[in-house]
Amino acid sequence: QVQLTESGGGLVQPGGSLRLSCAASGSIFSLNGMGWYRQAPGKQRDLVAHIAWSGSTNYADSVKGRFTISRDNAKNTVYLQMNRLKPEDTAVYYCSVGRISGSYYYPLGYWGQGTQVTVSS
Repeated sequence: QVQLTESGGGLVQPGGSLRLSCAASGSIFSLNGMGWYRQAPGKQRDLVAHIAWSGSTNYADSVKGRFTISRDNAKNTVYLQMNRLKPEDTAVYYCSVGRISGSYYYPLGYWGQGTQVTVSS
């Protein structure tokens, strides 16, 4: 019912930049936020950033000041601008739709295929 399509990943050198995109379609009118997660091998899937349709944003400490999440409400699309990338940013990145309550994000149980981000020299 909900489709999520991530794109924009790739191989980049440390200090470089990437811009990820995710378009959501389906029955998401009751949801008020979108977010980005990442998962490295052997690690948990962690929330990187989320954004409410009002524009309010929240970031994990590990990416604060380097990543910027934005959205186009009319297109149900979320972006993640990733600057000054580090090797530890290497992971599969997934977007999500969900609900934001206060400063906490509750993802809906739908995931796209993810997009691989590799930061290496």
